[in-house]
Amino acid sequence: MERFGEELTIPGPRVPLTKDPTLFRQGAALGADLIRLHTYGERFSEPGRHVALQGSARCTRAVGETTADYPEGFEYDESKQTLRVGAGEFGPVRSAVWEFSVSGFQVVKSWLGYRMREGSGRRSSQLDDIRPTRWTAQFTRELLELLWVLEATVERWPALAELLDAVVAGDCFGAEELPAPEAWEREAPRVRRGAGQGRAYAQKGLG
Repeated sequence: MERFGEELTIPGPRVPLTKDPTLFRQGAALGADLIRLHTYGERFSEPGRHVALQGSARCTRAVGETTADYPEGFEYDESKQTLRVGAGEFGPVRSAVWEFSVSGFQVVKSWLGYRMREGSGRRSSQLDDIRPTRWTAQFTRELLELLWVLEATVERWPALAELLDAVVAGDCFGAEELPAPEAWEREAPRVRRGAGQGRAYAQKGLG
């Protein structure tokens, strides 16, 4: 984003496609690793292998689990690397994790916003008024997992930047060298979702 900020303001894909097979395989491996991470192990994981999420963030002060203690707001203290949720505290939370965004979507802030007492976002029906009445241990666990995923993502930035530098410095395919896609190839794929699929994006706040 920092390197191609100006180009990314123009709609359309911007993917430097290397002609170097070794670099291509490295990029594919890094991409699979990120997808595995961002889907909480639901994609690109070995069959039967559980992906254990771990990180440095901890709940250092519990969020009250009574109705009266349900959080109304949250704040981030950069100097202490502490995230406060109601009366609870989580840390250490790096500023890069707190500020992590995807196309302007601020991941941690959005996740928390939807789970505060009053909620956030647009309301389209009366179903949106059905709100949790108390913070649970499951909420705490899900928030920690989200922070751990973002920690791991930020840690991969140097490797991603190094690979990008190598790709753009080498020989890349131009758009004129690639075949024009057929109309059916431009259509979004139809994916059958099982009961557990899409959990990372629907419940974890990553998409």
